[in-house]
Amino acid sequence: MTSVRRYLLKALMAVLAVAGAVAVLAAYLITDHEMEEILDTQLSLHARIVASQLSSEPTAEALTALATHLNLPGHPAGFYPQSGAHAQTQPLSRDQRYHEEERRLVVGFWRPNGQPYLMGGPWQDHGAFPAPSETGYRWADYNGYRWRVFSMQDQHSGLWISLGLRRSFHDAIVQRITLNNLLPMLLLLPVLLWSLNRIIRRGLAPINQLSQQVQGRDAQDLSRLDEPVPREIEGLQQSLNGFIDRLDKTLERERRFSADAAHEMRTPLAAIRIHLDNALAGEQASLHKAYTGVERLQRVVEQLLTLVRLDRGGRVTPKTSIDVYPIVIELMADLYTQAHQRHQRLSLTGLMALNVRADATEVGILFRNLVDNALRYTPEGGEIEVMLGCRAGHPFLCVQDSGPGIPEHLMAHMTERFRRASDQSITGSGLGLSIVHELVTLQQAELQLSNRQPHGLEVTVLWPAVSR
Repeated sequence: MTSVRRYLLKALMAVLAVAGAVAVLAAYLITDHEMEEILDTQLSLHARIVASQLSSEPTAEALTALATHLNLPGHPAGFYPQSGAHAQTQPLSRDQRYHEEERRLVVGFWRPNGQPYLMGGPWQDHGAFPAPSETGYRWADYNGYRWRVFSMQDQHSGLWISLGLRRSFHDAIVQRITLNNLLPMLLLLPVLLWSLNRIIRRGLAPINQLSQQVQGRDAQDLSRLDEPVPREIEGLQQSLNGFIDRLDKTLERERRFSADAAHEMRTPLAAIRIHLDNALAGEQASLHKAYTGVERLQRVVEQLLTLVRLDRGGRVTPKTSIDVYPIVIELMADLYTQAHQRHQRLSLTGLMALNVRADATEVGILFRNLVDNALRYTPEGGEIEVMLGCRAGHPFLCVQDSGPGIPEHLMAHMTERFRRASDQSITGSGLGLSIVHELVTLQQAELQLSNRQPHGLEVTVLWPAVSR
């Protein structure tokens, strides 16, 4: 991915280029319109001045003299006598033109009937310029050029007077004005780009500093990023701090989990080794004790694998509406043999259909751990009752046993991993309720623990109400 600085610089350059182009175009169009207004005013004003200088009956000599002053190099003015012929005046030997643009401004006179009377040089090079027909402004084409013309009729002499300006003169003025406005922008553009680059670099400096702070840390440094940052990246800093906190908690949980697992597995391994040594020494009863230790170790490993899968998943599995009853019946049938061996009574009461929004596999693991815990901690001849029901619209599953229960001061900690509260002689890993708690959380349900009277434990899983 391209750098933010380059992206911003390119984007701002593009915006400046577009804005500059729009500004130049707008300046050109506005100047073109305003210049047309100004030159039109000048044409009409000079036409009135010329008309004011004419006598009521101008003589041929006066017009010939006027034609002499209208001569331009290569473009002699022409005087048209009454007969229709025209006489060209002699060009002046020097000072014929005071400005090079004079050839673009021309004056012409017509008789009242529209016949030409006196034409400035550029308007009679290829015959007389088209005669006016009404007072006002018009565009006219002559000799390959386009002319802006103002015409009026003198009230005293009756002559038509036209002043014309070549379109190229108007365009040249507009272009020069536009170019004069554009040149400062072009000259300032490198300075502007350099300034933008510096501003962007300075504005992105806090992000670079924050990145360097993170990169400069080793794997063991999980302290928060507390350096002051601009408001615009406070959200990024808070997100990083939140991630660091979550990572710290996860690593701490993993370290604690590893330590507890190592401790929990060390005990049965040491016991198995002692029993096997005794068995080698000839004590046959130690083989049965070693087998019991292997069973406990196997259960610890299985539950550890279950917890690892839950931790790594970290996801909410898709929930569908399922009936819990068939799952409970199938698992109780699997566990019935274990209860029968210890002369325990395993029963199911309540509803024969209970719909919840959950994952069927998760419900199976959850229920197996609850009943397995109840079977382990209930003495021989005891009772385990499973109840399915609905409370205030919330479906629930309840497992009751007649075991020793949980001391009240440890009740809030029983979902912690490797936490055991009952007789330590009972084989177990202290992970059953931890697994149940993880699964209940994933299903957005509620886990309730309470002691029964006179003894025993009641565990209830309460799911959210199912909308019909």
